[in-house]
Amino acid sequence: MASSSPPSDLFAAAAEDRLTRQAPLAARLRPATLDEVVGQEPLLGPGRPLRALIEADRLSSVILWGPPGTGKTTLAQLIAHTTAKAYVQLSAVNATVKDVREVAQGARDRLGQRDQGTILFLDEVHRFNKAQQDALLPSVESGLLVLVGATTENPYFEVNPPLLSRSTLFRLEPLGPDAVRTLLERGLALEGATMEPDALEHLVERAAGDGRHALTSLEVAVALAHERSEPPVVTLDDAEAALGTKALRYGRDDHYDVVSAFIKSIRGSDIDAGLYWLARMLESGEDARFIARRLVILASEDVGEADPLSLLVADAAARAVEFVGLPEAQLNLAQAVIHLASAPKSNRVILALGRARADVRDRAAGEVPNHLRDAHYQGARSLGHGEGYDYPHDDPSGWVDQQYRPAELEGRVYYEPSTHGREVDIARRLADRHGDTNGPDDGSGDGLADTAGSDAVREDQR
Repeated sequence: MASSSPPSDLFAAAAEDRLTRQAPLAARLRPATLDEVVGQEPLLGPGRPLRALIEADRLSSVILWGPPGTGKTTLAQLIAHTTAKAYVQLSAVNATVKDVREVAQGARDRLGQRDQGTILFLDEVHRFNKAQQDALLPSVESGLLVLVGATTENPYFEVNPPLLSRSTLFRLEPLGPDAVRTLLERGLALEGATMEPDALEHLVERAAGDGRHALTSLEVAVALAHERSEPPVVTLDDAEAALGTKALRYGRDDHYDVVSAFIKSIRGSDIDAGLYWLARMLESGEDARFIARRLVILASEDVGEADPLSLLVADAAARAVEFVGLPEAQLNLAQAVIHLASAPKSNRVILALGRARADVRDRAAGEVPNHLRDAHYQGARSLGHGEGYDYPHDDPSGWVDQQYRPAELEGRVYYEPSTHGREVDIARRLADRHGDTNGPDDGSGDGLADTAGSDAVREDQR
């Protein structure tokens, strides 16, 4: 009689099969090979460093750092399937120092008895406190354990320097639209469903680079479509319901139109309009870094020296976008919008630069005056370099009247302060130095306001 498996094995296999079929879509779609991983080509493309180490089974301790849903756990499981080493998994959320020591002892026994190394995958490694990381350090340092740590937090802040210095850091980037679209198409095929194009694009846009979130949303949308038709056809309404957000029309034209309205609202000092367009862009999935860059530009283009603090506020918001990320950084962007919209306005920075560049293009360059030339190298003094230069700090007022431009350009005026904000003080100071009795220029005077460079600037601002 042919031998058969014990009933307990059959039940275990059946249970495992049922769990697999009931697993979330993201788990069922988890790649089985490196070639199936999407969106991380710089690390896993042919010949790239992480792929080469995994395929050669020569991986030393690594930290996988990236936002949620970018493939950190997937990579760890692929490593488990390709390595000849034993693979042990812990979560830093619930693991203790005792657990770490038990893993280390097991690795020591395994190495002595079977000459087999051990890989420890530690998910959420940033959740380990200093004592737990210190307990892990000797085993990583000696090579007893090959650590594969995964974290969504900046490891330079959250991982002990000794442990980080013994690991190679690989940063996983948020998935691009094409990668998310590929995942969704695979999910549709597995679920035996189709999807309307606008519904697919809505899920792609709202994924924010998170593949797991995209697939979870798709699974809900397919379940909703199942209630209506067989085979299921996912509509935009299904996608909106799955995400809990309404799809906003935001194509290429909308992108440029909305950001134009955003900039012009802030330039026009309408705080509420600026906040509305900011919210519209954020809700539509606009790149927060793009918004931040536009605010930094606006701080000099439309506010300038009328309120120099505006550039610092805009720059701080841009840094917050990188350091904090969404959704929290939307508060920093909103603060910057309120500050910039309420600040006094001046376009004199961009006008001044335009006038100066027009002179550089259209007029003779002229020579650097001798008294301004570098006099530090040997022989410079014999050429007359630096001769006659007056050091401003030697004057009690901190300023001396001397020529700072080529003779051909003396008297050309580029920067004319406006009557707004801090520029009133700048105009007064300049007038005191030059004995000018006229007040700040309102932009309608002669100066160089009608140069081609300034006209071009004004045209850009319209």
